[in-house]
Amino acid sequence: MRLALSLIGVVAATLLTAAMLLTAGWVRPPIIGVQSGYRGTGQEQLISAQNKRILEAANALPAPIDKASPSGERATSAYKNVKVLTDLSTDEFNRVMVAITEWVSPEQGCSYCHVENFADDGIYTKIVARRMIGMTRDINREWTSHVGDVGVTCYTCHRGQPVPKHIWFENPGGPHAGGMAAHNYGFGHPSKSNGTTALPVDPFNPHLLGDDNLRVEGNTALPTTQGASIQQTEQSFSLMIHMSQALGVNCTFCHNTRAFSEWSQSAPQRATAWHGLQMVRELNAVYLETLKPLYPVNRLGPLGDSPKANCATCHQGVSKPLYGQSLAKDFPELGGKAAP
Repeated sequence: MRLALSLIGVVAATLLTAAMLLTAGWVRPPIIGVQSGYRGTGQEQLISAQNKRILEAANALPAPIDKASPSGERATSAYKNVKVLTDLSTDEFNRVMVAITEWVSPEQGCSYCHVENFADDGIYTKIVARRMIGMTRDINREWTSHVGDVGVTCYTCHRGQPVPKHIWFENPGGPHAGGMAAHNYGFGHPSKSNGTTALPVDPFNPHLLGDDNLRVEGNTALPTTQGASIQQTEQSFSLMIHMSQALGVNCTFCHNTRAFSEWSQSAPQRATAWHGLQMVRELNAVYLETLKPLYPVNRLGPLGDSPKANCATCHQGVSKPLYGQSLAKDFPELGGKAAP
């Protein structure tokens, strides 16, 4: 009798374990399908109703702030050491400062970037914030090929946190052997950045800081040139997986899978993504990487580099940051196009 009960317990535990393994990663129905490309191409995006509710809550806009008049005393007259927002009135300047505090450091308040003397540049976070304001204006004015009229604000990335949730550093990779096997180029170490695959763990450094070519698929039946190496190809695939996860979409959001390399058969989003790639490269090289000398050691990566942006920094799981709701239109002070 005891043996029978023991066997029953073993069988039940085995079946329960098998059920848990087989159903791991399942998504509760219903599944919502949205066509994102041309009819008949299978370019459709899928999302569960549960995940949709979670993402909508995470991408809600913050409380509005009353607009300020552009007329009146200039900020450069009222305050000392104003170096970026020199074209604003005092009221506009104060409005932007209030907004940035709510978007970036709601718990820390003004003291996150300022000491008792607000004109003092003795705290590194103030200098970083100044550069980030300039970067935000640059994006809204010079990169409409990617952000369109929606634009960005500090909240797009920070979401109430001093350090954005999604940043990246150069990845040193996991432990590996010496001698002939001294370097495996980051293969075989599943991580969040490569979608828990065996692809390279650092697709960002060559593509989002460097300018490695992402086009790795031939457009002829037989190769006519040397083309990309296997290593470059797998780095490109790793970045594509990151982009897919960052935007919460699959490959068919941009590509027609019958001909990945054909732009004429791709969705319009592919061109927007291409401009986004160029934009992130410039932001990392011109703004973010150059801030390295200002950061304390604890803010640098394991290889001593500064925090940088990737697609997830802004998108955070949706194809359009904040579901395409424009906060920038309410802040022309940051370069956004004002609402009509």
